[in-house]
Amino acid sequence: MENTTSSLNFIEKIIEDDLANGRVPNNTIVTRFPPEPNGYLHIGHIKSICLNFGLAQKYGGRCHLRLDDTNPAKEDMEYIDSIKSDIRWLGFDWGKHEYYASDYYDQLYEIAVKLIKEGLAYVDSQTPEQVKENRGTLTEPGKNSPDRDRSIEENLRLFEEMRAGKHPEGKFLLRAKLDMASPNINMRDPALYRIKYADHPRTGKKWCIYPMYDFTHPISDAIEGITHSICTLEFEDHRPAYDWACSIDGIEHAPHQYEFARLNINYLVMSKRKLLQLVQMGIVSGWDDPRMPTVSGIRRRGYSPESMRDFVNRVGVAKVESVVDYSLMEFCVREDLNKRAKRVMAVLDPMRLVIDNYPEDQVEYFEMENNPEDPNAGTRKVPFSKELYIEREDFSIDPPKGYHRLYIGNEVRLKSAYYVTAVSYETDAEGNVSCIHCTYDPQSKGGETPDGRKVKGTSHWVSAKHAVKAEIRLYDKLFAAEDPGKATGNYLDDLNPESLVIREGMLEPGLENSKPGEYLQFIRSGYFTPDYDTTANHPVFNRTVTLKDSWAKQKAKMGI
Repeated sequence: MENTTSSLNFIEKIIEDDLANGRVPNNTIVTRFPPEPNGYLHIGHIKSICLNFGLAQKYGGRCHLRLDDTNPAKEDMEYIDSIKSDIRWLGFDWGKHEYYASDYYDQLYEIAVKLIKEGLAYVDSQTPEQVKENRGTLTEPGKNSPDRDRSIEENLRLFEEMRAGKHPEGKFLLRAKLDMASPNINMRDPALYRIKYADHPRTGKKWCIYPMYDFTHPISDAIEGITHSICTLEFEDHRPAYDWACSIDGIEHAPHQYEFARLNINYLVMSKRKLLQLVQMGIVSGWDDPRMPTVSGIRRRGYSPESMRDFVNRVGVAKVESVVDYSLMEFCVREDLNKRAKRVMAVLDPMRLVIDNYPEDQVEYFEMENNPEDPNAGTRKVPFSKELYIEREDFSIDPPKGYHRLYIGNEVRLKSAYYVTAVSYETDAEGNVSCIHCTYDPQSKGGETPDGRKVKGTSHWVSAKHAVKAEIRLYDKLFAAEDPGKATGNYLDDLNPESLVIREGMLEPGLENSKPGEYLQFIRSGYFTPDYDTTANHPVFNRTVTLKDSWAKQKAKMGI
């Protein structure tokens, strides 16, 4: 049998070893994806989603969705709903295994009381500043709180008063009594509960004390029977605290935590704080702005879930932090959309072209492939008439060497239609070309001629009398620097002024009926998708990605 061990990532190797050696209860792998509902999911979360759900699928186990809702001041049902929608869009489902940290508030409270009774937790009255000051540094041990030796009775009374709402926020903190001299700062009497007067999205006003994340998270894993608790590397130093919480007397199941390198992509910021700032400052239109690295943003922009699963699969799972090139993500999007996107004609910078010798009222219909990569995609008929729109860049008064588009006396092919030759042009009051006059060869229908002559240039076109006017949003990177903020300390200094360019384009008929979620390739222009802002009388299309990586050229133009 072929040995595939070398192709496994390090977590898969751990799982297979655990299964082989009987270290997995009921031989069932149980993972979880545990987001905090304090913002929208971003691209970095996709790696964790695919990893946790993917491992459960591969090994015939299950993956739980657990919302770690321990900070009601920053959480909202809007975020919870968006998280569930994003996971389903990526193609995963948690079935009946939807859980919340708040499901365990009663159990967590009882565990905290038990710790107090056993002399393992105490109520601290130090101010937040004093707690921070006495915590110590990486090289110096911390100092014991003056309240560390409170009596068990006093701690129980104060903790009950905290729960009853008799004290203001910040007055008291429940802390574990561990070791203030520990070399790991996270083990220096970590906080277990704090006072917080905020309505919880699920429990309302029932609680005014809330458990801390590092206390809640491992115990929730233990209660749910998680076998492999997978998180990113920044939690590596928290692992001793995780293991301590899972070892509290009475907790029957002890999960294990494993850390992997998170997904870092150049040209992006994925800090929730910074993303929220972009929204609040109006730099973007919202969490789902197509320039945002949120799952809802890339979904609106036209990225496919298949392309993002392919992307994180190519990136792989490792234990060392690295930065992935943005162009790899776009490559994966192009690779996927090339197979599924319908080819259509859209003129984004339209200029009129009149065929002088074409019959005035004649309309012909040319059959075109919907997708040459998909033999089952079929064909469609596109109308052709005397007056057309072509791209402004497809005509030149003074063509440079190697220019194969239209110029006076030159012949080109109109895609799937006829050969035309430019004979004259008109200009507007500013001297800009406003209309090109051509003649066509009636014998070149479909792009073939009796004499077999060939032309080097092909232009796409749209019949003027049938054209659909649309708003075209040309999206690009939100930031112009690989590491936003590195040079100045302020990531906002690196905003790309060309991240959104809006044009009025002319599209072939029928595209006004396109719906968000459809994948289209505007021939020669890129991949596009209808935006949510589309109405019956005002179609709007977002550029998902260009046909080729044009960023190097863009950077040179901007002097970056």
